[in-house]
Amino acid sequence: MAGHSKWANIQHRKGRQDAVRSKLFSKLAKEITVAAKMGDPDPEKNPRLRMAVKEAKSVSVPKDVIDRAIKKSQGGDADSYDEIRYEGYGPGGVAVIVEAMTDNRNRTASTVRSTFAKCGGNLGETGSVSFMFERKGQVTYYVSVGDEDTVMMAALEAGAEDVESSEDGHAIFCADTDLNEVSSALEAQLGEPESAKLIWLPQTTTELDLEGMEKLMKLIDTLEDDDDVQRVTANFEVSDEVMAAM
Repeated sequence: MAGHSKWANIQHRKGRQDAVRSKLFSKLAKEITVAAKMGDPDPEKNPRLRMAVKEAKSVSVPKDVIDRAIKKSQGGDADSYDEIRYEGYGPGGVAVIVEAMTDNRNRTASTVRSTFAKCGGNLGETGSVSFMFERKGQVTYYVSVGDEDTVMMAALEAGAEDVESSEDGHAIFCADTDLNEVSSALEAQLGEPESAKLIWLPQTTTELDLEGMEKLMKLIDTLEDDDDVQRVTANFEVSDEVMAAM
């Protein structure tokens, strides 16, 4: 889940419980398998695979799970997945992008559509909300890596476009096509990042009250619980008071 508040793309439920963590590992392993199948199985020669492995490591996916996922891609019985993006509006008119990876388009489309309907939202056509977002690369670091000026200087030298620093850490943004190069340059200066991935960055946001936020979280949680859904992004904005109440 990603949205927007005074913190950059807050992800406050990362690793909620063992069951959720296991599901996250499974989804990251699927991304690794697909990335390796579509290109070279060597992460150093395959930027997408390198990013997938880096994201998996950032949430402590075991090395043997990563290795198995890469090896699986080279087998003749490797599953074939289609990558699909769904777009719609959630409670309060919040724009929602759902990125899925599925071996059954009809099943996934039906599930996503019914989830939107049950949770007070509406599934739209492709392009119906993505114009409110910009595809970007995002590299994040823990606050302990350095102060704002140090990170800003490193980001500029690496070719990044923008930096958002707060008490929660540093978020560095770059063009989506530059993510591999920028993350590698940053790693050489600052060490391994917390995460490096492609995101949908909201260009406009919709502010929610507590009731609206609770309804939106129900939608996002239900979507994320589906095995076919890889990532959900929404352009919500909330106040400090609402975050505290959540």
